[in-house]
Amino acid sequence: MKTLFTNKTNILKRFPVFLTIVLFTLITVSFASAGMISVKGDNINLRRGPGTKYLILWEYGNGYPLKIIKKKGNWIKVRDFEKDSGWIHKSLLNYSPHVIVKVNRNNNSKINIRKGPATSRQIVGKAQYGVVFKTIKRKSGWINVEHESGLSGWIKENLLWGY
Repeated sequence: MKTLFTNKTNILKRFPVFLTIVLFTLITVSFASAGMISVKGDNINLRRGPGTKYLILWEYGNGYPLKIIKKKGNWIKVRDFEKDSGWIHKSLLNYSPHVIVKVNRNNNSKINIRKGPATSRQIVGKAQYGVVFKTIKRKSGWINVEHESGLSGWIKENLLWGY
């Protein structure tokens, strides 16, 4: 069996390649999720300013996806899919990808959740405006999602907002 990195010369020769791969991976992951974040927990307050003394504007539930606008100390200014913005303490947020149904706000109709990523696939459920799902994976304009109730399936990407 061959042992990798058996002496200092080999380590030094391979280190720049290893470092390049690691940095590229970290940068790619960072850019992929840097603009979005999600709520960690239920009844999380969105505030007018970066502190607990500021007025509460909205309350969000677990997984609610948000766009990062800016950071100030331990507070992050965010915007939701309805374009409301405010501040949330960073300890109440995480990078677990989630999406929210963004269509049919005024007509109460529901979107289809399908067994696979195609309109020809069986409908396994329906969801209305504002329902949050955990993102599992993406494929050809579809997102594989899972609801906290356990229901999972595929939804057309253009019906959702988030990451």
